[in-house]
Amino acid sequence: QVQLVESGGGLVQPGGSLRLSCAASGFTFSIYSMYWVRQAPGKGLEWVSTISTAGGSTDYADSVKGRFTVSRDNAKNTLYLEMNSLKPEDTALYYCARAHPSLDYWGQGTQVTVSS
Repeated sequence: QVQLVESGGGLVQPGGSLRLSCAASGFTFSIYSMYWVRQAPGKGLEWVSTISTAGGSTDYADSVKGRFTVSRDNAKNTLYLEMNSLKPEDTALYYCARAHPSLDYWGQGTQVTVSS
């Protein structure tokens, strides 16, 4: 069965960095575009980033552009999100999701908290 498992979240100070991972299994990872989506406390879902099947095309929300970098390793069936210069407003539950083309499978999320 399709599984997406995020990891790498945690508590970090403003200006710090984190690297999220999303381990995929149960499907051919390399043929799907992948998304990162987040949900801040008390708010709705916010698209963060998208990466194409081979990783050659990426896109970012304006709120994270220049600070976050999405990548993937198709040999390891893993999606990444490198987050730098973190701000308190980046605090959220971060999900990875498969695009088919709608987001049909989601992970359980990993919590990122940016606070001093």
